[in-house]
Amino acid sequence: MHWLFLTLAILFEVAGTTTMKLSNGLSKIIPSVLMIVFYISSLSFLTLALKNIEISIAYAIWSGVGIALITIIGYIYFAENLSIVKIIAISLIIIGIITLNLAGNVHASSSKVQITEDINQ
Repeated sequence: MHWLFLTLAILFEVAGTTTMKLSNGLSKIIPSVLMIVFYISSLSFLTLALKNIEISIAYAIWSGVGIALITIIGYIYFAENLSIVKIIAISLIIIGIITLNLAGNVHASSSKVQITEDINQ
């Protein structure tokens, strides 16, 4: 269920960023209100996801996938430039997310023990 919450958090964040662009600097009321609703929803679902996913992993996925989706939306719907530099940069973000996930699974149990010991002292 926590991965569903993270997915919803990502989708609402992307919707919020898209409506931010559509709000024309908060001058259009409907996109402005929707932006607020989408961001509140996104952060709420992210909070629920954090109950079972490490914050570093969840935030990396949330922001990385959000960046990739917003870049695609910007290119398709807002006619933004998509250069080779942007593609490489987004690819590096995705590689970073994968690396964080792999590293997080390897060291998760030992770091939790240390944090718990630090808190109890």
